[in-house]
Amino acid sequence: MLSELDQKSAVADKLVITDSDFEKFRDFFYRKTGIKFENSKRYFVDKRLIDRITATETESFRQYFSFMRFQASGHEQQALINAMTVNETYFYREEYQFECLVENVMNEIAASKRPGDTIRIWSIPSSTGEEPYSIGLYLLEKWPQLDNFEVEIVSSDIDSNVLDKCAQGIYNERSVSGLPARVLKKYFTQIGVGKYQISIDLREAVKFTQVNLAQPTQTRAYRGFDVVFCRNLLIYFDDASRRNAADVFYDALLPNGFVFLGHSESMSRISSLYKVRKFPKAMVYQKPA
Repeated sequence: MLSELDQKSAVADKLVITDSDFEKFRDFFYRKTGIKFENSKRYFVDKRLIDRITATETESFRQYFSFMRFQASGHEQQALINAMTVNETYFYREEYQFECLVENVMNEIAASKRPGDTIRIWSIPSSTGEEPYSIGLYLLEKWPQLDNFEVEIVSSDIDSNVLDKCAQGIYNERSVSGLPARVLKKYFTQIGVGKYQISIDLREAVKFTQVNLAQPTQTRAYRGFDVVFCRNLLIYFDDASRRNAADVFYDALLPNGFVFLGHSESMSRISSLYKVRKFPKAMVYQKPA
């Protein structure tokens, strides 16, 4: 007699995602998230669709697709989004941009504020938290004016599962391998073999929220930021979704606010709303006053 696991595996082996199924799913997912899967991602998409069909005990793509779209709670739609989004990062990734933040951008922002004012930073996507926590670490270690201002870090992601991981702040050796040994020892506690948890102070310093950039009802609340970090997200979008993201960030920023993008991304090819600022270590995009 087959075990329940073996039975599910046997069912999964018989499931097939047709070209028509893939197109239908791709169009739906694009409308919901702004992320468009190319044909080169077929294996990735098919595997995760079959995983969700099996997990929900539906019998075909057609049955699953109908169940997912019309489920009143929306839980399965979120589970599908979680399954399809990639979260791959590590601490101090593209470190030169953090250096630019503390050596140039934060000082320029501080010059326009009074001591005690709040400087707000929005980091999206959160992934598993390395990005916003890297911002916090760099400010603590490298920005001399930190004690003169209140700094608020908000970090958002479309994936509800990773937000729980962010709040726990537990990382493996690969995630922390780029940190100086002194920083690792000062701000992390080793909680097992190859596992490190970031300090409670840093966990409480970052507010994690769920946001879908393609949904105006969710992004409308994000206003009054001085800096937006959005690195290596727009590469998953098409031109229309990138323009939408640029508009969302523009509305979220205060006048003279800054946007950091990933090294392979360029706001100049997306939107004419921003001006390019070339600092010694990085190029950043600024909302005009």
